[in-house]
Amino acid sequence: MKLVVETMRRKTSGTAGIAWITGASSGIGRALAVELAREGWEVAVSARSKEDLLALEDAVPGQIFTFPLDVTNGAAVAKTFGLIEDRLGPVDLAVFSAGTYARDGVRDFHAARFSSIVNLNLLGTVHCLEVVMAQMLARGSGHIAVVASTAGLVGLPGAAAYGASKAALIAMCEALYPDLRKQGIDLSLINPGFVDTPLTKKNDFPMPFLVPADKAAAIIARGLKARRYEIIFPWQMAVAMKALRLMPARLRFAITRRMLRD
Repeated sequence: MKLVVETMRRKTSGTAGIAWITGASSGIGRALAVELAREGWEVAVSARSKEDLLALEDAVPGQIFTFPLDVTNGAAVAKTFGLIEDRLGPVDLAVFSAGTYARDGVRDFHAARFSSIVNLNLLGTVHCLEVVMAQMLARGSGHIAVVASTAGLVGLPGAAAYGASKAALIAMCEALYPDLRKQGIDLSLINPGFVDTPLTKKNDFPMPFLVPADKAAAIIARGLKARRYEIIFPWQMAVAMKALRLMPARLRFAITRRMLRD
């Protein structure tokens, strides 16, 4: 009955739907929250920084709603998702973009840092998937989007932990997609190249085809609206990384070896 009432409310109010975005305090998540709100969505935003979320909510009043969360805490994820659905209604679209990056290499390879990156990028997403899939499967509808990276397509020097976490997300989505579609749930895999965010600003190496965050959000929003499985951009990076993945190992390593620092 609650779902029927909520559906009627959306039809009369003109709301596009209810979206939930993690990692929304900055970067792609923040820009996408603004883009979806502009398109008429009511957007629940989550991240660890409550202050940044409240600033985002103030910037788009009445469309964006703050729900602070550390996605590495599975119990907190379940509780927060319940609060979102109680306050706003059933979530139609969930976008999991919480993540971090730290450059690594053979001389500064540390299990603790590797674990922290995997814990946030991969297991944080898994915690969110667990609760969202259960609810969407019960309703027989919904759309889930996972932000991975073109860095997950090929192992690149300096991105052992980051690339591993993103490669795992890609493999996970490929494994889940057939069954989710069979159950009426859409799944989108978002593979950005370099996007101008606070994380990439820390990089001290050339970033080809760098995309502004607002442009990235617009590309993602169009892909989500079209219910595309893979949303990969910019096209130059997509072509380069997929070609690199298909190369024989000797040729691929000859190219990636040039990315090593002196």
